[in-house]
Amino acid sequence: MIAVTFALAAESSGFRRRLHNKTRSDRNGITTIAGHIDNCTVEVFHTGVGEEVCRQRTARFLEGRKLDCLISAGFAGALNDQLRIGDLLLAKNFSTAEVSGTLHSLANLPIHIANLLTVRSMIESGEDRNRLAQTTGAAAVDMETEFIARACAKHGVPLLSLRVISDTPGQPLPAPPNVLFDLDEQRTNFGRLAVYLAKNPPAVWRLISFIALVRELRP
Repeated sequence: MIAVTFALAAESSGFRRRLHNKTRSDRNGITTIAGHIDNCTVEVFHTGVGEEVCRQRTARFLEGRKLDCLISAGFAGALNDQLRIGDLLLAKNFSTAEVSGTLHSLANLPIHIANLLTVRSMIESGEDRNRLAQTTGAAAVDMETEFIARACAKHGVPLLSLRVISDTPGQPLPAPPNVLFDLDEQRTNFGRLAVYLAKNPPAVWRLISFIALVRELRP
């Protein structure tokens, strides 16, 4: 059994459509979707965004399960412009699974092998991205993989961290992070977003373009 995690259902929708013979189950308060891809049994679950919810959900998911591997998938933000939107990042500092076969299967894709940094809040400014790149040596950031890695280490589950770049210093998020996503509610506050867009009309087109891009990038 291979587990594949995404932060949100919106990130995993494309991947879930590729599963055959899908089944849905609830265990330990965690909803999962299982199915088959190329004769492999795969189970998908969503960690949520950020440390607190990710720790709780991942611990409950791994309890009592025997997995061959867990793949931490989804999006990440680049800390430099060497990475482009749509590039794949294999996080060498978090991945403990054997990756030679994976690299061979991804040979035709723009994949980078570099360090990934997990942060407690979304990065807003280019200055913050540059600072983190210089002080940590990481190429991109997310908000979950470190906590997934700790849980996998505790349960002896090999981890493969594979992320798609969704934004870069040169092509940042279309609105401030706290407008795009409410960590406490684990969803977008559409009232807050509407107020921001009303005050910043050019952001409407940036948001539309970003949504279209994210849909295209989903696995």
